[in-house]
Amino acid sequence: MLYYLILPPLLFEAALALRWRDLKRDLPPILSLAVFGTVAAMAVVAVALIYLMNWPVASALVFAALISATDPVAIIAMFKDNGVHGRLRLLVEAESLLNDAAAAVLFALALAFALAGADGLTAAQMAWDLARIVGGGALIGAGFGIAVIFAARGTSEHLVELTLTAIAAYGSFLLAEHFHDSGVLAAVTAGLIIGNFRSVKKKGDFLTEKGREFLTDFWDFAAFVANSMVFLLIGARVAGSSYEHYPWTVYASVLAITLVARAAAVYPLAAMFSRSRWRITQGEQFVLWWGGLRGALALVLSLPSRVPLRDEIVLVTFFCVAFSIVVQGLTMPPVLRRLGFMGAPHEPSDPPEHEPAAR
Repeated sequence: MLYYLILPPLLFEAALALRWRDLKRDLPPILSLAVFGTVAAMAVVAVALIYLMNWPVASALVFAALISATDPVAIIAMFKDNGVHGRLRLLVEAESLLNDAAAAVLFALALAFALAGADGLTAAQMAWDLARIVGGGALIGAGFGIAVIFAARGTSEHLVELTLTAIAAYGSFLLAEHFHDSGVLAAVTAGLIIGNFRSVKKKGDFLTEKGREFLTDFWDFAAFVANSMVFLLIGARVAGSSYEHYPWTVYASVLAITLVARAAAVYPLAAMFSRSRWRITQGEQFVLWWGGLRGALALVLSLPSRVPLRDEIVLVTFFCVAFSIVVQGLTMPPVLRRLGFMGAPHEPSDPPEHEPAAR
């Protein structure tokens, strides 16, 4: 239910709201943080769990893959309420969306390794699976996005237009998963194409004005309902769990490891762009680190019971997610105010033609 019903609207809505003209301006640092940052965070968490906490390799890899992505839903909502716009908001939103896709691919590989055992997968098989999962998911998502654009041209009814986007969101995800490709990448790709075709086309829109407005409001509400359902279901799942299975020091240690891993994913990669036009300021780096909330609840609840330490993974994941949302989320407004991001003016998507772009 979580994976196939609730996850697609979350991904599709986030991708639908991203504008390519804004995204391409900061694409190098965003892609670096989303891909290499996710891999770095996963590596730090896995190594620490294996060598410091004596976790089995399979369990450490699965937990590291699902916890390495960020899902700053609360931060984005707070950004909207407090007028935070411009580059900071783009970096946080785009990186969280793309690292969701990267983490989902890593999670699929780690889960396959955990279920097959150490001798069940070779390096060549994992490389082929990686290429197939990424390429197949992107192609399926692109196919659905393009099909919706052509189909929507034949109608002016906003309900039909919305239905077509719902088919794209769920159809791309389910078809990709049916072929064991990345449903996450498929839904993200479909959302990016549908949401940005208007800006590429320049003239007109394949959706009616009412359809575009209705589309935005519906998917915003669908994502809100989906997020609410995730937290209700995770609460019902862990309410009867025994947290005494581990001492509090274990939860604190895992939490510290995830925070260190997030820092390792942000600061070294940001330093690579320090002398370029994509420079990320110290304030933006801190917000990316402390504002990188965890949202791995849908993935962790989809774990099969055969995964080693499955119940323990669920407990520590819920603890890390709860801490990030309650503590990190509630402390972000004063942090943003202190750093001068609160109420920052909206930056233009494209610089005026008579002025050079400065960063």
